[in-house]
Amino acid sequence: MTPAARVAAAIEVLDQILDGMPAEKAMTGWARRSRFAGSGDRAALRDLVFDALRRKRSLAALGGAMTGRGLMLGLLRAEGRASDDVFTGQGHAPVPLEPAEQAAGRMPEPGPEASDMPDWLWPHFTGSLGAKAEDVARILQTRGPVMLRVNLRKASLATAQSALADEGIAVQPDAIASTAMLVQTGARKLAQTQAYLTGLVELQDGSSQAVMDELDLPSVGNIMDFCAGGGGKALAMAARSNARIRAHDLQASRMKDLPARAERAGVQIGIVDSGELADHAPFDLVLCDAPCSGSGAWRRAPEAKWALNAERLEELTHIQDGILDQAATLVAADGCLAYATCSVLEIENEARQAAFLARHPDWQCISARRWDPCASGDGFFLAQFRRRTADHSEN
Repeated sequence: MTPAARVAAAIEVLDQILDGMPAEKAMTGWARRSRFAGSGDRAALRDLVFDALRRKRSLAALGGAMTGRGLMLGLLRAEGRASDDVFTGQGHAPVPLEPAEQAAGRMPEPGPEASDMPDWLWPHFTGSLGAKAEDVARILQTRGPVMLRVNLRKASLATAQSALADEGIAVQPDAIASTAMLVQTGARKLAQTQAYLTGLVELQDGSSQAVMDELDLPSVGNIMDFCAGGGGKALAMAARSNARIRAHDLQASRMKDLPARAERAGVQIGIVDSGELADHAPFDLVLCDAPCSGSGAWRRAPEAKWALNAERLEELTHIQDGILDQAATLVAADGCLAYATCSVLEIENEARQAAFLARHPDWQCISARRWDPCASGDGFFLAQFRRRTADHSEN
């Protein structure tokens, strides 16, 4: 496909997404209808669509319309590319621009429009990030890095780097975490490499790995990944601790690939149903990577930014409170309760930390840290709690 034909395909897919179809479904449908398209075409289409979704408001302003054509025209203008070279109508290129389309478009207004945020969310965002809000918003307008976690059970950073280089993947150790490597070239063929297939490395965001460095991780004992999802953090803990690692998620189907991933990584992780939690308690560490807005990772899932509303955000805070309350009952007397989100919003982070302590005065926070989105990782938050004892006085 020519670059112009790819833009035409992106316009088609974006119009479906704007009409309410999930992005993945729209792109899969296009791929099934377009058997002529190769893997490079599909990857290029994905990049165009997600670039547009990350910057939907600002590109619609530049392009003059909240349509597939408007977003692609806005993207061309934002990148300083000549639209007449793309909107030619020749072959499979988009039809030429009408005079009204040529004349439409303006610079985005400063604030939520230029920062690609919903108006209702902007006060939460700026209130949480202060003077850093616009810088963080600009980072969320860009593509996220591809980060790897080296599995210390099987390889050192140097060994993994060399193995990947032999297969054409260039990586560089990254200072964000002790196990982190940034993929510089070859990311699209990573899943076919022996280094990945044999468990030397796993895909994991840099900030998520930094949470593992910060975690008060026992070397032995009993650990529960309470909101495990796909199990990335359970795998990371198993690579660094000889404790018994167990994983639980309210939606058990999210963990369906975890046994195979654990086998590949050379670790053991037990899957625990909701009805079995009490049977395995108490735990020396319970990690709650709670459901959240995902605001720290919106560059990877931009649809979530536009789908979030005030009611859902409020609902999430109640879910987060309930998870902390339940998880606290599973923690051993001298154990640690860890609360994490991939959110940059204070209402989901520090406010939930304070609310938990207000409900549970017999607990104290032993540490709390926030990671802002950056070149090596997404936004994350981690707070760790212990019960008040003579050995753990209040900070």
